[in-house]
Formats: sequence, structure tokens, C-alpha cells
Amino acid sequence: MSSVFTKIINGEIPCYKIYEDDKTIAFLDINPETKGHTLVIPKNEVDKIYELPEEDYQALMATVKKLSKHMEEVLGARTLWKVIGTDVPHAHVHLLPYDETWQHGRYLKLTPEEFEEIRTKLAL
Repeated sequence: MSSVFTKIINGEIPCYKIYEDDKTIAFLDINPETKGHTLVIPKNEVDKIYELPEEDYQALMATVKKLSKHMEEVLGARTLWKVIGTDVPHAHVHLLPYDETWQHGRYLKLTPEEFEEIRTKLAL
């Protein structure tokens, strides 16, 4: 059975995509902790990051690095990386732009217009 992330990769579920290449895709988290909270996932569906073949792992981390630098330039905030691995059984990394107003465990309610505005800012 495909994960929700595989359904996003396949276009079965819409997302606010900010980046895609042949091995990875990145899109805004629909339950963000901060504006710009992004999920970076490999297109290869595996449950845990350490289960990825080395080439896919390197591609994932290269995308995480690329997007983190871009987010810091565009948003002027540091980027926190989180690898949790319990919410969706598909390897992924959370990128959270944060500053002194960030609070762990607080989630934002954004309108579709706000999601689209931040997606446009972050898109590569």
C-alpha cells in the first residue's frame, strides 16, 4: 500500500511543491510548526531513512542542504532539521525555518493563500 507521500509524488494528492528532481521532492507541511515548514522526501518509498540505498540517501541529504541554504537566504531565519519517522511510514526530513518566536509543538493554521505565498517565495 502506498504511503500518503507516494500518493503526493504520483500526483494523486495535491501539495504545495517547492522543489523536485529525479530522486527527491519537497513540499510544504500542511500542519506547519512555522511558516515555510517543509518536508523533503525521497521518491523511493522506504519506512526509515537508514533503509535508503546510499545513492538515494545522498540525494535526499543534498536536497535538504540545498533547500536549507535557500530557505535561510529567502526567509532570513535559521533552519532546523527534524527526523522523526513516526507520523508517515515513508522516510522524510522536516525543515523548519525558526527564530525566537518558534515554539516546539505549536502548529499554525494557514490559509491556502498563505501557503501559496510561502510556496512562491521558497520555490526553486
